[in-house]
Amino acid sequence: MPKLATIVDVAPRLRRKEISPVELTRDCLDRIEKLNPTLNAFITVTAEAALEQARAAEAEIARGQWRGPLHGIPIALKDLIDTAGTRTTAASQLLEHRVPSEDAEVVRRLRRAGAVILGKNNLHEFAYGGSSLVSFFGDTHNPRNTAHIAGGSSGGSAAAVAAGLCYASIGTDTAGSVREPAALCGCVGLKPTYGRVSARGVIPLSWSLDHVGPLTACVADAAIVLQAIAGYDPRDLSSANAPVVDYVSGLTHGPKNLRIGIPRTYFYDDLDEEVAATVERALVVIASCRNGPGWPAGRVVEGPALGAVERSGESQPDSVLVAEIKEVQLDVSTDRTVQGAESYAYHAENVARIPELYQPETLRRIRSGEKFSAAEYIQRRRELDEARRRIQAMFAEVDLLITPTIPIPAPAIADLKKDPAALRPAELMLLRNTRPFNVWGLPAISVPCGFTKSGLPIGLQIAGPPWREDWVLGLAYAYEQTTK
Repeated sequence: MPKLATIVDVAPRLRRKEISPVELTRDCLDRIEKLNPTLNAFITVTAEAALEQARAAEAEIARGQWRGPLHGIPIALKDLIDTAGTRTTAASQLLEHRVPSEDAEVVRRLRRAGAVILGKNNLHEFAYGGSSLVSFFGDTHNPRNTAHIAGGSSGGSAAAVAAGLCYASIGTDTAGSVREPAALCGCVGLKPTYGRVSARGVIPLSWSLDHVGPLTACVADAAIVLQAIAGYDPRDLSSANAPVVDYVSGLTHGPKNLRIGIPRTYFYDDLDEEVAATVERALVVIASCRNGPGWPAGRVVEGPALGAVERSGESQPDSVLVAEIKEVQLDVSTDRTVQGAESYAYHAENVARIPELYQPETLRRIRSGEKFSAAEYIQRRRELDEARRRIQAMFAEVDLLITPTIPIPAPAIADLKKDPAALRPAELMLLRNTRPFNVWGLPAISVPCGFTKSGLPIGLQIAGPPWREDWVLGLAYAYEQTTK
């Protein structure tokens, strides 16, 4: 079995009975046993339950009852996603022994698709950070270089996928917590449109900003997982009743005359030199990539301003227009107020009653939300709604936006630990380019686009208008195939 085999590779072989779900599951469990002591990507491994699920999947497939491409595929879950009968801790001593009685909606859908659940991934405690260095269960390490962080808060999920411990993991993303660790570990991380995937049964950081999405080894796998978990959940107040398209077939059947916006201001400021150079090379590739009948070849054009976009000439048939966006309106204080106030509201009772069960840094961050008044929260929440409406005007000029996922490569763990005061500023920098897309609620993906000279991964972020995960996935797939 290849070290980083993909769902899209093994699913047809499972259906043809060339390999067994039990074989795949045992392979993953062996790799977890070997590598998890170093990576600390899993908090809980449900080996016996996983093998039982794998045997059940094998029997169903043998009877011709194949459920789809996730049937018999071993996956993992971030450990703030409820699993009936298996503890869900949010990486906190507060919930060390908490065992939910009901699956989260996303878990229910994965089980329905036939996925095999290996266990629960480590994370930054209660998802309140971007390093995964604050966890009751210890630090998560980057599989590319274990001296460096895996990112967060879905650090264990990204590390597990990048190291081949599972074929996919489900994470959550409030300010970049799927895309940032995916970029730092060198895998794919997708944040769908706000409301596309149910968050019911997921321990919240911020109800207004939380998104649930997959981390995978390749773009096609992300499309497969999204297909299984997307859709309306009438029991989730944040869930939207928007049509779900065929994300898998959409990978090779995208729109003609694709227009790509490059928002230089803010997103391209103060980049690490290697990140900047790698992303510029990726933009050149994207402007000329071709994959399938719907995803066209393209060219870079530039010139006089047209509204918020600078470009010259008109897009030719089957071309990709790469345009310079001069300005994107952004107020980063809006989401921090909303996140802080909502997080404090969720934790207030336990913070007052048993604060010693939180990690000190998590407790400090949660308590920072106490200062916001009801009036200030209401105002900022209205501003967030306004921002989500306003950003849609951007897509009158362009179809997709491209930025670096992270401005810098993964920091060394030792550098962040030697000065505790440096941790939060470093995390804010790491999440700088991902955070706005949570405010806007837009679908966004991080795909690997290269490495630093020292071998640390670099990620490219592609974002699109609401509900156009198919466009985001399609361009990411075309780029991935061109650069494979």
